[in-house]
Amino acid sequence: SHKHKRQRKMASRLGRLAGKSGVRFFLCDMQEKFREKIQYFPAILEVNRRLVEAALILDCPVTVTEQYPKALGATVDELASLVPEVTRYPKTKFSMLTDEVRQDMAKTGTSHAVLFGIETHVCVQQTALDLIQEGIEVHVVADGVSSRSMVDRKFALQRMKDAGAFITTSESLIFEMAGDSKHPQFKQLQKLIMQSAPDSGLLIL
Repeated sequence: SHKHKRQRKMASRLGRLAGKSGVRFFLCDMQEKFREKIQYFPAILEVNRRLVEAALILDCPVTVTEQYPKALGATVDELASLVPEVTRYPKTKFSMLTDEVRQDMAKTGTSHAVLFGIETHVCVQQTALDLIQEGIEVHVVADGVSSRSMVDRKFALQRMKDAGAFITTSESLIFEMAGDSKHPQFKQLQKLIMQSAPDSGLLIL
């Protein structure tokens, strides 16, 4: 019926992740050369660490890219050491969706993307728009992305939201992925969020 179609359409725009298959985490360009240039980098790094650890606990695939690593360095050790077996895809284009990444995504059938890293207004935003165009539901972790400029960060989050991405926070996402305190991995996930995530200047955006 028309009513049921409307309900299904509304449900599809809720962005629910609990119990969903096809969830992939995208770690964008958290490289050594950005450490001193990105605002709130230590806070972003801590949130990224929590997200990568949550992906591992939940057995979700993680895609890692590096923007022109010859010049900008490798993924910071704090994150690279968590996923030593994961391929780190070098790229020159700004979006994470290189041919190699697309091939990797096809192996698991990606339908939901959790996106975090840097810079919000360049590589993260272009990745989000590419994913949305492919029909993939995108969740941008606001406290897990940053830029050199907070103006760029603010309006990139707005642009991605306008394009259809869900803007969320790391703690909200981790709780949502669990869905229930009886989830078999809940205690492991709970340890990641015992201490509140740093706000990384979001409250002044």
